[in-house]
Amino acid sequence: MYSIEVNNLVKKFGGFTAVNGISFNVNQGEIFGFLGANGAGKSTAIKMLCGILEPTAGDALVGGFSVMNEPDKVKANIGYMSQRFSLYNDLTVEENINFFGGVYGLYNSKLKERKKWVLKVAYLEGKEKLLTASLPGGIKQRLALAIAVIHEPKIVFLDEPTGGVDPISRRNFWDLINELSQNGVTVFVTTHYLDEAEFCNNITLINAGNIIASGSSKELKTKYLTNTILEVECDRVVDSLDILSREKWIEETSIFGNYIHVNVKDESQGRALIKKVLTEDNSVNVLRIDKIIPTLEDVFIYLLEKDLKKNA
Repeated sequence: MYSIEVNNLVKKFGGFTAVNGISFNVNQGEIFGFLGANGAGKSTAIKMLCGILEPTAGDALVGGFSVMNEPDKVKANIGYMSQRFSLYNDLTVEENINFFGGVYGLYNSKLKERKKWVLKVAYLEGKEKLLTASLPGGIKQRLALAIAVIHEPKIVFLDEPTGGVDPISRRNFWDLINELSQNGVTVFVTTHYLDEAEFCNNITLINAGNIIASGSSKELKTKYLTNTILEVECDRVVDSLDILSREKWIEETSIFGNYIHVNVKDESQGRALIKKVLTEDNSVNVLRIDKIIPTLEDVFIYLLEKDLKKNA
């Protein structure tokens, strides 16, 4: 049984189509990653699925309720955490919990019980009177997520939840997401951090309002990147990237920190040609060329470039 069923969902703003007839399903209790570059249509889609934005066409069932016809029931049965910090900074931790608990219809003993849970998972036991503005970023995000599910919804939407949070806090935040999933909560998450997407059970990539790929992390890597990825360490990295990007025998090039990732059909031929083009033809000092296991970022860049070329 699916927690979310999306059927030909469309959103237009005048003559601009932000979401173009997308369809996919999300299993109950899974962590579902929804990835795309800025302007790809992620936030527009998530707002429709949360009942905040009315679709132009199509429909989706979220927890069994239609986003087109029953948006208020959708809102009442989900949790939502926006990409901007969603709590009130000028209220204390306890005041935020009481306010949002009341919004979600929790009172008396039930609110007291859930407040204890929120304080525990946010590492804020005994710190209820602190102003929310004074909390470290990672603790703020844990508090925001805990409050988003204070009413124990079966589905929670997280829109770029770890933006601006340090790596350790991000990892702790994902521990909480995994705990929710293990307890049967469906987690629908958008993120810019592709290392985080590795934690998702299933992933859908969206570009220019269209879905361009779906599957698990392993499925995406094996299905779409059948060629060899070579990592090149050299000097003059930016110049080298420009030189290699002009070569017709290279499928794709991208920069990763101080290294260049090169997508080639044949490993041995690729090694020889890279060395010739960089070292012999352009006097670039190549330190090493290693075959690597592709990352989701490799897949993401490859698919975006392929989609851009197709629509050019």
